[in-house]
Amino acid sequence: MTITLGHGSGGRLSHELTQQHFLPRFSNAALSALTDAAVLRVGELGELALTTDGYVVTPRFFPGGDLGRLAVSGTVNDLAMVGAEPIALTAGFILEEGLALAELDRIVDSMAATAREAGVSVVAGDTKVVARGACDGVFITTSGLGKISAGFRPDPSKARPGDAVLLSGTMADHGMAVMACREGLRLEGDLRSDVAPVIDLVRALVRAGVDVHTLRDPTRGGVAQSLLEIATSASVEVVLDQRSLPIRAPVAAACELFGIDPLYVANEGKLIAFVPESQAATALAALRAHPLGQSATVIGHVQAADEPGVLLETPLGARRVIRMPLGELLPRIC
Repeated sequence: MTITLGHGSGGRLSHELTQQHFLPRFSNAALSALTDAAVLRVGELGELALTTDGYVVTPRFFPGGDLGRLAVSGTVNDLAMVGAEPIALTAGFILEEGLALAELDRIVDSMAATAREAGVSVVAGDTKVVARGACDGVFITTSGLGKISAGFRPDPSKARPGDAVLLSGTMADHGMAVMACREGLRLEGDLRSDVAPVIDLVRALVRAGVDVHTLRDPTRGGVAQSLLEIATSASVEVVLDQRSLPIRAPVAAACELFGIDPLYVANEGKLIAFVPESQAATALAALRAHPLGQSATVIGHVQAADEPGVLLETPLGARRVIRMPLGELLPRIC
C-alpha cells in the first residue's frame, strides 16, 4: 500500500493513517488526546499549548486569502481551540528553485499582517530550497506556543447532553472558493475564503462568561468531520437541524455543481462551540458582536446515546446519519 491524496483529506483514510502509523510509534498522553493542540503542564509555568501544521494549498493565492494568511491563521486557531492565548509562532519554508522572490515577499507580507491581526509574533524559522520540480513552489510549516489560563480549558471530551452546538458563521466558504479558483470556474456570486484567525471570537466568549465545554475549528472534513470526532470523544450524539445550517447561496450553488455536501467542506475562519443550552443566547450575542461572528447560529444540540454519532434532522422530520468520508474530497485545501 502507498500514500494517496485521500490520506490528507481529513476523512477516514487520514484517521486510519494517524491511528495505525503514527500513534503507536509516538504514543504519549498529550498526543493521544488528539486535540487541536497538545496541552503540556510545565512546572510553575502551568499549562502550555503546542501545535504544528503544514500548509500546501493550491493555488497559493485565492479569493479572500493566500498561503501565508492560511499558515498563520490555522496555527493560531489550533491554539485557540484548546483555550490558549498565542505566545509565539515559528515558520519553516520549503522553497522550490525558480520561485519568484516577489511572490515569496507577497506571502511573507501576508503572514506578517495576519500575525499582527492575531496579536502574535513569528520568532524563529527555517528555510530550505529544493530543486525545480521537487515541490510545488512553496510549502510552509508553522508551529505555535500558547498559554492556557486557569479556569478555561475547552476539550472535545467535555461535550455533554443538553449542550447547544453553535457555529460562528457560514459553512464551506474556504473550500469552495479554493475549488472554484483551482478549476478556473467563474460562478455567479462572491466565492471568497473565510480564512482568518478566530482568537478574538474565543476571547469574546470568555469575556461574556460563557461556560464553553468544547471548541473546534472545522477545517479538513468540515463541520461533519469535526462533530464526528467530538461525538466520539465525548460518547454523545449530536443532532443537527438542517434548516439552521448557515450557507451562502453562491456557496450552496457551487457545492451542488461539484456534487459535494457542504457539511464536509473545509472552513478556515469559523469555530464550533458546545455550550450549555441556558447560555446559548449569551454566546450568540458575544459572537455576533464581532465581524467574524455576525452569522453565528445554533445548528444543533447534544443528547445521550448508546452509540456516539451525528444525525441530521431534515425539515420533514427524517433523520440522516452523518458518516466519516472515506478519503479525498478536496485535496490540498490547506
